[in-house]
Amino acid sequence: MSEMVQTGPRDDDEAGTDSAVAILVPRTSTTEKVLRIAVPVGMLVLGVVAWHLTVVLNGIPKYILPTPADVANSLLNDWPTLLPALWVTLRITFTALALALVGGVAMAILLVQSKWIELALFPYAVILQVTPIIAIAPLLLIYAPDTQTALLICSFLVAFFPILSNMVTGLKSVDHNLLNLYDLYGASRWQTLIYLKIPAAMPYFMAGLRIGGGLALIAAVVAEFAAGSAGEGSGLAFRLLESQYRLNIPRLFAALILLTGTGIAIFGLTSFIAWLSLHRWHESAIKREN
Repeated sequence: MSEMVQTGPRDDDEAGTDSAVAILVPRTSTTEKVLRIAVPVGMLVLGVVAWHLTVVLNGIPKYILPTPADVANSLLNDWPTLLPALWVTLRITFTALALALVGGVAMAILLVQSKWIELALFPYAVILQVTPIIAIAPLLLIYAPDTQTALLICSFLVAFFPILSNMVTGLKSVDHNLLNLYDLYGASRWQTLIYLKIPAAMPYFMAGLRIGGGLALIAAVVAEFAAGSAGEGSGLAFRLLESQYRLNIPRLFAALILLTGTGIAIFGLTSFIAWLSLHRWHESAIKREN
């Protein structure tokens, strides 16, 4: 499935040097690239066909289970209603994720600088994480200045801890031999942090970013369910509830597809950012033949 590209010395002058060592670089064949796309797409097509046949052959009414064509028509016809709701959900999700990134990284750096600070603050971060967000949402709706702010805080709280936890783990996972080497050369605490600990923590941070991105979207939807917000500033979660109450099941499926597509896009974006950051040097992203 893969081809090996071999490089060697360009002339006799390089014989016996490091450049004379053959480097085997795995290269994905065209067939494998096509299969990686064709197999998932083929499974999706089969699933849609099976869905359509199940509805048509069993005569299931639209208000119970619509056909894929009904959902597609609803997605097109209700786009003026769904698009503003999608934008609200996206705005809350990405704002909360950005705040969680800044807050999680900053607090992680603060925690690893002092054991006493970690003992004082980290347990409360754990408490916030293990408390169900659906239980916190009513309080936030009372004390927050508006509903959108409450939704933003809920989404932030859920996305914050995975980034904090992964970053703390990464900052603590630095090779002790390298730490001793930095101490030997008289590096300051901040030099060690910037040039050693933060680069070593990048794989952990990227893992937290992928987790936090999906959780920020989930929390934004769950918080909106709890808030029951309606009107012009409502997101896709309200459109789901509205469609359910009106038995407009095609629109409900259309809103669900938009949420699913948003989650996939966020995961793809965060995975691409992780690949850009790690693919040249970290084992988790370097492609090898075996």
